Amino acid sequence: MGHPRTAFRTSAVGAVSAAVLAGTAFAPAAAATAAPAAARAAPAGTASAPGLPDVRFVDIKGDGGTVLKANVVTPPGADGKRRHPVIVLPTSWGMPQVEYLAQAKKLADSGYVVVGYNVRGFWQSGGNIEVAGPPDIADASKVIDWALANTPADPDRIGMAGVSYGAGITLLASGFDQRIKAVAAMSGWADLTDSIYSERTQHLQASGLLSGLGKVTGRPSPEFERVTEDFLAARLDKEDELLAWGRKRSPATYLDRINDNGAAVMLGNAWGDSIFPPNQYADFYEKLTGPKRLEFRPGDHATAEGLGLLGLPNDTWTNTRRWFDHYLRGEDNGIDKEQPVQLKSRSAEEYEGYPDWKAVPSTTRRIPLEGDKRIFANVDSGANGGIAILSNALEQFLKIPPMASVPLLPRAFASVWRSERYDATQRIRGTAKLHTTVTSTHESGTAVAYLYDVGPLGMGKLVSHAPFTFHGRTPGTPFGVDLDLFSTAYDVKAGHRLAVVVDTVDPLYIEHNPSWAKLSFSSPAEDPSYLEVPLRK
Repeated sequence: MGHPRTAFRTSAVGAVSAAVLAGTAFAPAAAATAAPAAARAAPAGTASAPGLPDVRFVDIKGDGGTVLKANVVTPPGADGKRRHPVIVLPTSWGMPQVEYLAQAKKLADSGYVVVGYNVRGFWQSGGNIEVAGPPDIADASKVIDWALANTPADPDRIGMAGVSYGAGITLLASGFDQRIKAVAAMSGWADLTDSIYSERTQHLQASGLLSGLGKVTGRPSPEFERVTEDFLAARLDKEDELLAWGRKRSPATYLDRINDNGAAVMLGNAWGDSIFPPNQYADFYEKLTGPKRLEFRPGDHATAEGLGLLGLPNDTWTNTRRWFDHYLRGEDNGIDKEQPVQLKSRSAEEYEGYPDWKAVPSTTRRIPLEGDKRIFANVDSGANGGIAILSNALEQFLKIPPMASVPLLPRAFASVWRSERYDATQRIRGTAKLHTTVTSTHESGTAVAYLYDVGPLGMGKLVSHAPFTFHGRTPGTPFGVDLDLFSTAYDVKAGHRLAVVVDTVDPLYIEHNPSWAKLSFSSPAEDPSYLEVPLRK
């Protein structure tokens, strides 16, 4: 009898493939609409009719001979006599090989050879989940080799793109394969450790989602299982090992190689990404020296690109295609002349252009965190960052961010400071920075800082937040904390005020406060505490 999980994956792949193939038939392509019914029903792997892309499902040998399940979409009428630019698409974490098929067919319609492949360890591909380790990087080059040998792909016009896990592998591959000329990395990471272990705080829901999905849809490697177990158990004796594991899988580690290879790099992410927060992408973008573009939008992890995967109109994928059209096909479409940093505020529909990330805020405003405040740990005050994926997706589509009644937050468990009421709209753009002095009754602890937009009735809408954890501190001895909140673009209406809240428990994170711990926040005269808010005039 076959393994039930394997049988599940096999049947699921067939169902998803049929759904995607059926869905793309309704894409707004005139040729598909006009094609005879018999041609539209042709099996995958054959050219359905003149004027339609050819879709084939193939096996590609990756690093060490590991079989990678893939699909290849070639332009209509491709006869092998003419070479076409090629785009390689590694799948997202837990997604089957047909993830990009709708977009692949659109790209093929405009003249690209597209190869989408299931990364190793997931679904029907062989091997184990290596979490963008060296075998995954080598696989990307093997797929390029296969495309050049088996399709009318042009060796001088190679691009890679991906969402989430595929984005991380894409960026890493651009540092190891000089043939890659352009990349688009959507909802990915540049620093893996900073994404899920920011300020020494484990991102519980994010890592739990990734681990659980990996076990359901793939085969975690022994190394991945061991690292996950140590990470979630908060084993400080394994911290150096964890950091080294993350660095090996972070594009930021190979920044010099990526810059030397010179690929044109487009980065896109959502303000509320609960898996890979935007700060680390912005920092990485600033250090790139080749052609580059950075786009931030409302939403959560991969929600900005999600509808595009179904073939629906989507500006993320539209700009991705424009990026490749310019840097792989040489089209003068103007994308290289636009401001390279494009931001959409969480409360607006239009993009704002900036010459670089540092130019996003044009001024700052400080909220003084005055007085001495003391809170008890281990109790959720009611201020929190919401639920991973769900909360920020609700804000993206329904304009409902995580909220809390600021006047009702219990002061025994939450320190609260408020600004004056603003006479004009405050356009927050960039990264708010917290500076304060902390005293703990124990050597370890965790706190989470929140910034709220507070309306006339006291209801606060979450603007940004970030956790921080400390270890090895002397109980009763004050120490300074400088914390970057997650970057955002948010407009605070006239008549509202901002509130800074700090508590010790958030379901998004693992907290390290011992029982009966207390944290104090002070503002010494020689080193006053504040939250610095970046603003656009």
